Amino acid sequence: MNALDGIRVLDLSRVLAGPWSTQILADLGADVVKVERRGTGDDTRGWGPPFLHDAQGQDTAEAAYYLGTNRNKRSITCDIASPQGQSLVRTLAEKSDVFIENYKVGDMARYGLDYASLQALNPRLVYCSITGFGQTGPYSDRAGYDFAVQAMGGLMSVTGERDDAGGGPQKVGVAVADLFTGMYASVAILGALRHAERTGSGQHIDMALLDTQVAMLANLGANFLVNGGGQPPPQRMGNAHVNIVPYQVFEVAPKHSGERDFVIVAVGNDGQFAKLCEVLGHPAWAHDARFARNQDRVRHRVVLVPMLGKVLLTRGKYHWLEALEAAKVPCGPINNLAEVFADPHVQARNMVDQWRHAVGVDLSLVASPMKLSQTPVRKDLAPPLLGQHTDEVLKEWLGFDSLQIEALRQAQAI
Repeated sequence: MNALDGIRVLDLSRVLAGPWSTQILADLGADVVKVERRGTGDDTRGWGPPFLHDAQGQDTAEAAYYLGTNRNKRSITCDIASPQGQSLVRTLAEKSDVFIENYKVGDMARYGLDYASLQALNPRLVYCSITGFGQTGPYSDRAGYDFAVQAMGGLMSVTGERDDAGGGPQKVGVAVADLFTGMYASVAILGALRHAERTGSGQHIDMALLDTQVAMLANLGANFLVNGGGQPPPQRMGNAHVNIVPYQVFEVAPKHSGERDFVIVAVGNDGQFAKLCEVLGHPAWAHDARFARNQDRVRHRVVLVPMLGKVLLTRGKYHWLEALEAAKVPCGPINNLAEVFADPHVQARNMVDQWRHAVGVDLSLVASPMKLSQTPVRKDLAPPLLGQHTDEVLKEWLGFDSLQIEALRQAQAI
């Protein structure tokens, strides 16, 4: 069994935040039916290259972006702008435990697919709306994109190199506002399902990318707020940590090719700092009044960091990593993706799964990180072709026969 066996999710979301949430639910065993537009489907199906290759090595219509967020789901097509399509979605919602959408505020009401309309048909329904700015507030009618939300939500103000080092604001390399919103949405859905199980009553979940991004400020948000917001806002620190020293990237001796090389050192307490000083051959630094405690090191980082950096430049990455790991000083290499997937620990943790795709080729995807001892995650459905399961779902969920399905197809509702 899987943890969410028997839970039906009707997924009208597309792109990233919504599909990320429903992929988590699908991995946990929920029956997720992805409702896509006729003809084109989820926008991310076309967000390539790269595209999955067929057996002849030619591009298919399956973009890697789409494949990475839609495993363990079934796909149906439906025109929700048509009366027949709207009626079909309402009928499916009556059979669902969860309904998730990421349309603009008000769009679902125009189609008769808003929470109030569906809750009247299915009082137990957990209805999750994901938008850029939420269902209320002065920005609620705006379209919200991850890049803009990273900027507006403060993340870019603290990401990037320092101004005095020639830096500027920088977005994160993956769409973290979308991904975190998807994760928070999954948690909220599970909580609402528990409530529905106890009371028989569903509820509306209002998830916003900007809300999530503000929550993600975590310790930096707390740093600003704890003293009433009267201090200057946190600034970009490059690869350094605002509250801990040394906790950053250091350059080491070049590779044999002459290319620059780096390690990260992440000293979290005074004992680890003492061990670092031993490894570097300067044990007295740990007893220097300027550096003995973390608060002292934070105040004197402009003195300490160049001292550490000068020593680390004398030897290569592998020398330092071996010595630091032996001394139990937190450290690591900066791997590119080829190095990540070749890493023996990543491989031992089975972080790549193999799938047989409907186009007839094997497909490698990043695996779910959730490892449950009694209810393991699913690995049975490769990301679906557009509309691959339309007939199957309508027969299974609604008991439709072939004539009813053909009538919907003739009306271009599916």
